Amino acid sequence: MDANLSDNPQPLTGKVAVVTGASRGAGRGIALVLGEAGATVYVTGRSVRGKATTDNLPGTIEETAEAVTARGGVGIPVRCDVTQDEQVEALFNRIQREGRLDILVNNAWGGYEGYDGKTWADGTEFFAPFWEQSLQRWEGMFTAGVRSHLVASRCAVPLMLSQQQGLIVNTIAWDRDKYLGNLFYDMAKHAIARMMLAMARDLEPYKIAAVAVAPGFMRTERVLDAPDVDLAQTESTEYIGRAIAALATDPNVLELSGTVLTVGDLAVEYGFTDIDGRQIAAFRLEEM
Repeated sequence: MDANLSDNPQPLTGKVAVVTGASRGAGRGIALVLGEAGATVYVTGRSVRGKATTDNLPGTIEETAEAVTARGGVGIPVRCDVTQDEQVEALFNRIQREGRLDILVNNAWGGYEGYDGKTWADGTEFFAPFWEQSLQRWEGMFTAGVRSHLVASRCAVPLMLSQQQGLIVNTIAWDRDKYLGNLFYDMAKHAIARMMLAMARDLEPYKIAAVAVAPGFMRTERVLDAPDVDLAQTESTEYIGRAIAALATDPNVLELSGTVLTVGDLAVEYGFTDIDGRQIAAFRLEEM
């Protein structure tokens, strides 16, 4: 983490975070940066060591948790399928027994299974019209995405109420009023943005902030495995982690509650860079 995020190299020491979908991708990057900032991080996902992983992509919750600890935090792997309410409830019941909760990052997502960065296994392209898209993608994006964010937040908030403080972050794809190119995807991401606006209203009296954070085009394992990707136009998965760590250490974060924030804009506001030293501008669709 950049020193300019805080004069304290581990400003999140004593704080406890949950990051969903953290076996790989943005979730892993976020968990690593929170750990580097000193947090205890419950690393959740479905991919576990010794078992098949999603689309055979590298990464498990154990590997991420070990990396969190190596960075200076405490990583705790917990297998949790966010589409199964009882598993989500068990996760937060465990956290309540073991201590406290300060930060929830809803990052788990569905609908990409069988997707190679251009087409799905059935040959349908991402940008195909909605009547050609499988409804399984709707189920994935709305159940493993939108609904899971709501369920996890619903379980997390009671753990934050007594503290009169907390931060809920939903990761999102966003470019203001631009169409995101796929009806199911566009609806799901806009639903998450609206969810954060409404959630912030309910949480305001309890000093719990709820925001959505949009990264740019990240070098996730899925992206790196895809053909014909211009890596010069990408950012690391830790860039969004640095954005969330900055929010988590901002004493005035409640002023941002209910809004959609971009990683690039937060980099300018808080003065951090990506791991390669670049301060990458906020993603805009016209740049693609």
